[in-house]
Amino acid sequence: MSGQELADFLRRRRENLRPETTGRAHGPGQRPRRTPGLRREEVAAWAQVSVSYYERLEQARASRPSPQVLDALATALQLTGAEREHLARLAGQILPDAHSEPEPIPDGARALLDRLGTIPAYLVNSRQDIVAWNRAAVALITDFGRLAPGERNAVRLALRLAGTLCDAAPKAEATFARQSASHLRTAALKHPADRALAELINEFAAHDADFAAGWRDHDVRPIPAVRKRVKHPVLGELELDRTTLLFPGAGHTLVMYTAEPGSPSATALERIS
Repeated sequence: MSGQELADFLRRRRENLRPETTGRAHGPGQRPRRTPGLRREEVAAWAQVSVSYYERLEQARASRPSPQVLDALATALQLTGAEREHLARLAGQILPDAHSEPEPIPDGARALLDRLGTIPAYLVNSRQDIVAWNRAAVALITDFGRLAPGERNAVRLALRLAGTLCDAAPKAEATFARQSASHLRTAALKHPADRALAELINEFAAHDADFAAGWRDHDVRPIPAVRKRVKHPVLGELELDRTTLLFPGAGHTLVMYTAEPGSPSATALERIS
């Protein structure tokens, strides 16, 4: 069990949960609140565990929680499905994968990419390495085949191309970084022995404050779409939605770039090839 990580996750989720959203605004101990968020005794009461035990959990001094306690805590903290899985992994209820190597490319993935036609798309593994792509993605972003394998990473490319080819749309600057932190934190728990993944996380956290903030917050809730602005040398400036879909039965994610129907960006994207 990663006791300190578990403690940090519980504390941050408790502090981020507003009493008025729980439907139980008048929990035990009705003294004035000094800070936003729930009190420890409120979470303990709603999860039906002792206050002292919950305090020890947040201090990384408690014994391993049972599945029943984890389920009760997840309900009290109103965790999403992704957060529940994250909690179970932190508590050792879901064991990490034995192998650190990324999964092989799923059958049919390359054919699917080709069938997307003028929709730029690529496939990333759990490390966000770009492992397959279509011609439209090459035309929009870069020829991934000409990149060194270590540079063929979606987050690393975003850092390198920021301010030149590709950037976040206005008011969406932090969304992509937090989306990347969510993907990589989930991957890190599944593959704790993956040294290359650990090095990537350290690199990204050092270069992007929003990524580092998302990592510290244990923000593992999926962000399926991010608005991006692409300054293409031929097609001009495009407003695109970067949409991610988990490939069924594998640890890979399909990334697609689409435009709002009828928009100038959609018209330009039809000429991508």
